[in-house]
Amino acid sequence: MKAMILAAGLGTRLRPLTETLPKPLLPVAGTPLIVWNLLLLRRYGVTEVLINLHHLGPMIEQALGDGASYGLSLTYSREPVILGTGGGIKQAEPFFAGSPFLVLNGDTLSELDLGALMQAHRDGDALATMVLREDPEAERWGPVEVDQAKQVLSINGRGRAGSGPTRRLMFAGVHVMHPRLLHEVPVGRASSIIEAYIRAIAGGERILGYRMAGYWSDVGTPERYAQAQRDAEAGRISLAARSDPGAG
Repeated sequence: MKAMILAAGLGTRLRPLTETLPKPLLPVAGTPLIVWNLLLLRRYGVTEVLINLHHLGPMIEQALGDGASYGLSLTYSREPVILGTGGGIKQAEPFFAGSPFLVLNGDTLSELDLGALMQAHRDGDALATMVLREDPEAERWGPVEVDQAKQVLSINGRGRAGSGPTRRLMFAGVHVMHPRLLHEVPVGRASSIIEAYIRAIAGGERILGYRMAGYWSDVGTPERYAQAQRDAEAGRISLAARSDPGAG
């Protein structure tokens, strides 16, 4: 399975740090955020990765090159005008050649078994599988409502009604999708992939939620960036576990 890392964002909440360095290159324990994610992908056998670029994109391309030093093959999708998560993934669609693929945020740190996620997606026969997690601030992030069969019923209150008990979780920014989800995403226009999800859910498509319980951090503010540094120093997340593609 191929993967895409979203790395085109402006990182406005982390200014002034991101005025001269793109957020995916900010170091955590001396290693750029995006490299943590690249090593996570390699650990689970995902070696063909596309990275979209906009803000200070040439710096990311120069830092990572063709990926050979990480045991990967990297391709870049350049966005002269930023396209958002929907438009950015749509532009990259030819790279996936009609097959399901992984998407990760380039500025998020997590300990996630990607092998189990990919297997759950295959077993679930779903159009897409979203990684979800418990969070006391799920309502603020934008709640994802899931039924007892792990089907996603709504995102931010939009989708379709279900029957029986549901849980409200938050989207962790990692997902597996079939390119068919992108069918109605406009080409060359900025959009959110969440809109494509909501259309699919409302249309009766099977979207599954995969719950994670391990470490997760959205390194989006100075406070969370500082906390991620402390977490790495305390061993709550380990680069060493990602460095060996045969690990765990």
